[in-house]
Amino acid sequence: MSATVSDFIVRRLIDWGVRRTFGYPGDGINGVMGALNRAQKEIELIQVRHEEMAAFMACGHAKYTGEVGVCIATSGPGAIHLLNGLYDAKADRQPVVAIVGQQPRAVLGGHYQQEVDLMSVFKDVAHEYLQMVTAPEQVRHVIDRAIRIARAERTPTCIILPADVQELPAAQPRHEHGTVHSGMGYTTPVVVPQEADLRRAAEVLNAGKRVAMLVGAGAAGAGAQVLAVADKLGAGIAKSLLGKTVVADELPQVTGGIGLLGSKATHEMMSGCDTLLMVGSSFPYAEFLPREGHARGVQIDIDGRMLGLRYPMELNLVGDSARTLELLLPMLQQKQDRGWRENIEKNVATWWETLEKRAMLEARPVNPQRVIWELSPRLPADTVIACDTGASVFWYARDLKLAPTMKAAHSGSLASMGAAMPYALAAKFAYPERPVFAFIGDGAMQMNGINEMITLAAQWRRWKDPKFIVVVFNNHDLNMVSWEQRIEVGDPKFSTSQDLPRFSYARYAEQLGLRGLLIDTPEAISDVWDQAFASDRPVIVEALTDPDVPLLPPHITVKQARHYLAALAKGDPDAGGIVKSSLKELFTW
Repeated sequence: MSATVSDFIVRRLIDWGVRRTFGYPGDGINGVMGALNRAQKEIELIQVRHEEMAAFMACGHAKYTGEVGVCIATSGPGAIHLLNGLYDAKADRQPVVAIVGQQPRAVLGGHYQQEVDLMSVFKDVAHEYLQMVTAPEQVRHVIDRAIRIARAERTPTCIILPADVQELPAAQPRHEHGTVHSGMGYTTPVVVPQEADLRRAAEVLNAGKRVAMLVGAGAAGAGAQVLAVADKLGAGIAKSLLGKTVVADELPQVTGGIGLLGSKATHEMMSGCDTLLMVGSSFPYAEFLPREGHARGVQIDIDGRMLGLRYPMELNLVGDSARTLELLLPMLQQKQDRGWRENIEKNVATWWETLEKRAMLEARPVNPQRVIWELSPRLPADTVIACDTGASVFWYARDLKLAPTMKAAHSGSLASMGAAMPYALAAKFAYPERPVFAFIGDGAMQMNGINEMITLAAQWRRWKDPKFIVVVFNNHDLNMVSWEQRIEVGDPKFSTSQDLPRFSYARYAEQLGLRGLLIDTPEAISDVWDQAFASDRPVIVEALTDPDVPLLPPHITVKQARHYLAALAKGDPDAGGIVKSSLKELFTW
């Protein structure tokens, strides 16, 4: 059998180093599925339950491995379903290539079944490179450019394949005018600022008496350099949510998260600093950064488009985080007055004491903070973690102590619900020998997590280590939305909107042949974690948590307090419980 365009595409992916794709079949992509079948000894297809999950898995694969993630879908609705996961990749700047089917060329424009203007549909999310293949000779450079641009620009790209083109005989471009002859390969450059700009940045940092650092995902792999710079400057280190594993949470100078999910120690550091050094972060909320004019600033980012966007910095340095900090370090003066640093460390210690007190507060039936607090010291050093969007991310951000030996991912910029389960699956496929954890609220679990439990049940036996633990915070409430309505706009909880149907995730896990464990009392937490770690198969830990435990910001403003009281006055259905829980939390301060 002669090679088809689809066979050439699959072979080119293999030659680029792609060993795994995520997708779902359909007649619009049959040619590529056939080629994957013929090449399955060299490249695998992970069948998902929904195309959105394929895109999330491709994004998760990129986040955890640094490689290009590839997702595949059929024409029409299948292609459309990819969009949310692709926007997640775009927002968090991850290299993902989407390959989607299209109706045959001859029927395009004829209002054919499942005919969708995919060029228009994908124009925004994949605008860096979006092409429809119309001739076999075009395929080579389209594949090469889609992968290379995805890597170079850290962005999703998209290839549209009409069904008839997929089945045409493969053909190389001829050596003549009007052809393109592309090649493979990409090497990541090391970008550093000019020496003069580094010296100007050092002057700003050396002049500061109270220096604060904020590091994000762009500082991944630069933990040693971050710590060395912080030591010289006598600085504390705050971390954006996506930068949680850059430096260890247990270090005394690490103030933890920033923003609504952040710590009081970070809030006090940002409020009191006179100099801010931001490294590899595009943290968007200006109200949690120093007031404009109260601090001088230096920012380092590999993407020049993100510089000077969140705070008016004096120096904006385009460069690789690790290498730029290495070059900057000899230019920095050792701070002799350590009073600022000592005060930061004192605040950090106090914050951890506060979190422990909050975790041990009584709740109905279980305090969600305690669930993670008791898990934290048990995590193996090589753990890989996925956390969903919702109230669960509060407890993940605050109570879980992570280290640079771990990997973690979250839908940060898009903040999409439903990403954690596909992220975790992608992580386990990439690292089958490492333990994987997913933290998911019951809203996200009902949205799509329970569907991907079917994928989990079908795939887990192939993994070297079956340790895959999903923690479901089951409080029958879209809890973050409930608290946002109270605190942000002063409205009471809208039960019709936020109350969730009752569902037993642990029993469902057992039906699928997985292990289901239930945390329904505080005393059960420790024993459940012991059982989960000893299990010979993946585990769904269903924690029946209290929705009235408040999602307190690190600093409560007068406006927030006024909105909270207004929500109560309007007749919040959970008023009694949330008042009692809020008072308990406030007394821990």
